[in-house]
Amino acid sequence: MTYAHPQYLWFLLGLIPIALWYILKKRKSQAALQYSSTELFKQYHKPLRQYLRHSLFLLRLAVFALLIVILARPQIEKTNEKLTEGIDIVIALDISGSMLAQDFKPNRLEASKDIAIEFINKQEYDRIGLVVFSGESFTQCPVTLDHTILINMFKDIKQGLIEDGTAIGYGLATAVNNLKDSKSKSKIVILLTDGENNAGNIDPMTAADLAAKFNIKVYTIGVGKNGYADMPVQTIFGQQLQKVEVKIDEETLKTISEKTGGIYFRATDNNSLKMIYEEINKLEKDKIKEKSEKYKDEKYLSYLYIVLILIISEILLRLFVFRNIP
Repeated sequence: MTYAHPQYLWFLLGLIPIALWYILKKRKSQAALQYSSTELFKQYHKPLRQYLRHSLFLLRLAVFALLIVILARPQIEKTNEKLTEGIDIVIALDISGSMLAQDFKPNRLEASKDIAIEFINKQEYDRIGLVVFSGESFTQCPVTLDHTILINMFKDIKQGLIEDGTAIGYGLATAVNNLKDSKSKSKIVILLTDGENNAGNIDPMTAADLAAKFNIKVYTIGVGKNGYADMPVQTIFGQQLQKVEVKIDEETLKTISEKTGGIYFRATDNNSLKMIYEEINKLEKDKIKEKSEKYKDEKYLSYLYIVLILIISEILLRLFVFRNIP
């Protein structure tokens, strides 16, 4: 609690001599009588007036004290934080056949979808879009603040929507195309893939240069554990799991991130992928600008209400308890 005019609070000291004057005055006005015994007064019950005999003075003293506090203008300093700018994000997700490998639970694609949705739910003020790629690439959802629609679009993703393959350059170029006209000061692409560029007519380095030109930072994530992973493969005996070697072009992904000011991450299971999203969120958090506005919340009105209640109480006591009958 602070006061706009704290100097007025010194007037509270003036109430002390007033209280002392009242006490001395009451003592002088009391009459003294001598009695041989006090047995007569043991059955005497004090009337309500006797208990409340000092209430009028105390109420008036409290009114004066509160009026002084009101003059000093009590205030509470508060801070109002307003978000002025979010981040524009495009998630570029590989949906090639290898994303069905089961080194993630239930597989790479479903784990990537679920963890991305968790990430989206935490980005209240960020515009987010979705690009999917395999042998080709397309925009599943343009950057939007309507995260409900975006999440529904994520849930609709499945392997086989487009021609198989891994067109990393094409996927990145499509993501850049969604952000190049953005007015946001912070634009990022989160590109997830589990393979090597083997399709599309756009080289990944060309797409990275394009991202750098438009000040778009690219965080790349290699999805898959080291070694081999179980992959569902269609055989003459039906679908069976086979061990398939994990091949991620980490050098290309690292170079893409370095060219654009981003970072390359390697996710080997669901938990590490979730931690990568959290790390990206932490790295970009300072890009969100908050405008802090300090203001004074005036509290004198609360004291004024109390003063009115005390004045009404004094009037009622004077009319009904201490009323003098001529």
